[in-house]
Amino acid sequence: MTTDSGSNMIKALQLNNWKNLGCFGHRLHNAIERSVQNETRISRATGVCKKIVSTFSYSWKKQKALMSAQIERGLPSHKLITESATRWGSRLQMIERVLEQEKAITQVLAADKKTRHLVPTWQDIMALESVTAALKPLQDFTDALSGEAYVSVSYLKPVIHLLNTEILNPKEGDTELTQEIKTKVLDYLNSKYTDPATDELLTMATFLDPRFKTMYLSPEKLEEIKVRAASETEALLEENPALVLVESSLVEDQPEREGETATAPLPSAKKPKKSLGSFFKTSSASASCSQKQIIEQELNSYILAMTPDGETDPLEWWRFHGSHFPHVSCLAKKYLCIPATSSPSERAFSTGGNVVTCSRAALKPEMVNRLVFLAQNL
Repeated sequence: MTTDSGSNMIKALQLNNWKNLGCFGHRLHNAIERSVQNETRISRATGVCKKIVSTFSYSWKKQKALMSAQIERGLPSHKLITESATRWGSRLQMIERVLEQEKAITQVLAADKKTRHLVPTWQDIMALESVTAALKPLQDFTDALSGEAYVSVSYLKPVIHLLNTEILNPKEGDTELTQEIKTKVLDYLNSKYTDPATDELLTMATFLDPRFKTMYLSPEKLEEIKVRAASETEALLEENPALVLVESSLVEDQPEREGETATAPLPSAKKPKKSLGSFFKTSSASASCSQKQIIEQELNSYILAMTPDGETDPLEWWRFHGSHFPHVSCLAKKYLCIPATSSPSERAFSTGGNVVTCSRAALKPEMVNRLVFLAQNL
């Protein structure tokens, strides 16, 4: 189950012996907050940004003057953005907008004696540019991993690897402040995702994504993950033996159904003669293997199967190829349904808050469920 860092949520999962995956969005937010909280240059620069946005928000004269300055300097006619304390992305958007409109903002503020002290200095601009250079690439990952209509958990291990090797890896052109922010963010994320329980979960999810498979596994760890996958699959099928029966029956019945729809049997059809191959047909009992051997064969075949394109939907891939790996596909369904962030549930909570208001406090639970379902799916 994917949760934020709330102690009550974590304690409830521990009492029920359920696996817990920390929300990537919350962990990234905490990593960024920790990387800038003790830096006076960033605190001053972001404080100036907040005061600038507040000044223009509460004065229509300043807004009108800003629009005139934008036209005069050929800048986009964009409004300033107010940050939300719980969303680090909104702070980044606020900083980017202030940097974009810096010349127009300076022109308007400098024209008024009461607001001249709010004009950002070159040190403030340098600090804001350093923050933007360090954090801008992270925004795309947060947005992509917050979706609920596609698989996201299998991306976490590749994303952490990409952050360490490329995106947050200090470069030559980076300022000292940019490098410091990148290092602190990386250290925090690595400390959270090197936890053995979390690492095992993410490793299995990445392994069961046909786009990645063993791409982020060392040769020594491959055998370990194969053994764990086989044992988990066997345990899963012991608890729900009907799972593999459903998978196999769909495949076995498909040719028969196609044949029935293509050519319906005639009432006067003669009894078919025995084919030559029927004399060499072996009984299923003599040719059968143990379930563990079948699972191991499926895992080996899955690893050797052709890797699909990176844009391929893994759920669609398993829907078309699950017939070849009926046992392993059951394990894939168990892991690939896990969301990487808690954003989907938080969106549902927000929808519920919009439905149940002070003027609609007498709604019955069944009606609330229906209204939230309709709001989320229409």
